[in-house]
Amino acid sequence: MTFPKRPTLAAALIAAFIACILAANYVTTWFGMVPVGFGLVATAGTYFAGATFLLRDSLQDIAGKRWTVATIAAGAGLSFLISDPFIALASAVAFGLSELADFAVYTPLRKRGYIRAAVASNIVGAIIDTVAFLTIAGFPIAAAFAGQMTGKLIVTGAAMFLLILFRTRRAVLEAQAAL
Repeated sequence: MTFPKRPTLAAALIAAFIACILAANYVTTWFGMVPVGFGLVATAGTYFAGATFLLRDSLQDIAGKRWTVATIAAGAGLSFLISDPFIALASAVAFGLSELADFAVYTPLRKRGYIRAAVASNIVGAIIDTVAFLTIAGFPIAAAFAGQMTGKLIVTGAAMFLLILFRTRRAVLEAQAAL
């Protein structure tokens, strides 16, 4: 594997990504299904899982596909140490499948801009991740699908909003510095 372009940022993304994977699996193991508002329920790790989608896309940009896949594998392996095996297995398969979808959606769209690619891949990834995880982990799809999607999309939407604000602020500062 080649060394990432920006090693400090890559390391931070890797740490955040693995932390979100572990947190999602840990809280799901201990709390199972929880209310997410609007009369919906989801697995307790839904919000952490939602955060992983943008982290995964950012990691792919900074470190490349191989580092991203290796990070998912590391998160999956570590999950077996802190969560029920069926949760860890469901998570590993769901992340693997959603990563394949991410490569199919995010990678080609990335040439047209980060936001477009991230939104499209996060929606596709959230659907695949949700169905695969709920099925393998044995949670009721009919009862949890809407809650899972709501939780994941709220988190990724909020993170996307903050990212747009950050990028806009950085562009303004760079433009001012150039004057």
